[in-house]
Amino acid sequence: MRTTPPEVLDLRLLRIFVAVAEQASFSKAAKLIRITKGTASRAIARLEEIVGAELLHRDTHHVSMSTAGLALFERTAPHVAALAGAVHDLPEHRKEPSGKLRITCSYDFGITMLPPVVASFALRFPEVTFDIQVTNEVSKLIAEGFDLAIRAAARGLGDSSLTVRKLGAAELRFYASPRYLARRGEPREYGAPEHEWIVFGPSTRLFKPAAGATIRLVSNDLIFNRAFLLADGGVGALPPFVAEED
Repeated sequence: MRTTPPEVLDLRLLRIFVAVAEQASFSKAAKLIRITKGTASRAIARLEEIVGAELLHRDTHHVSMSTAGLALFERTAPHVAALAGAVHDLPEHRKEPSGKLRITCSYDFGITMLPPVVASFALRFPEVTFDIQVTNEVSKLIAEGFDLAIRAAARGLGDSSLTVRKLGAAELRFYASPRYLARRGEPREYGAPEHEWIVFGPSTRLFKPAAGATIRLVSNDLIFNRAFLLADGGVGALPPFVAEED
């Protein structure tokens, strides 16, 4: 035996019905939910057609609920209000940001630049909490549930599903310890063969020294490179925000 599946009910019809029932007026309800009086009237007629009963008694000046209308109102009004409240209580609908913000950033930026920025943001928006993952690994933002990733890139990002906003340009300068320079002198050019060069990796493509250069160390962590340079290990490129304190 085949049965006809129940018609999918448009929740908008229930919202209009509840508004008309609460206001006891088509015109007041229409104004409240920003529709026309005719749209409200047609919505109630459609809902009555679906439930197979008259829901509202109406004349020129008055609207009142029928027995069926009162039963439907008592069953649905709390749920309609709860659904509306759930939507309006989302963090995006509040005047001030709230909820958890998940951020991933590289280790060097995360321990040098990000803490005061997050602290300032937290003071301004006390309803926001933070989950910050500091890692040099490339994260899958959607799969891992991140809202924001802060990364440095020599070229544009290949993943077209990401929305990218440039925060600024990263300047690089060459650094060495005073003791290293006293012992080896200042290099005349990048990759000078008489010096030990420290390169930021995982490969040397971005900062590739000239042929014949002595690459003493390749590291994917600028903080490690800074410590190596401070230990008189050679000459290497660092962004000023990593090196300026030293």
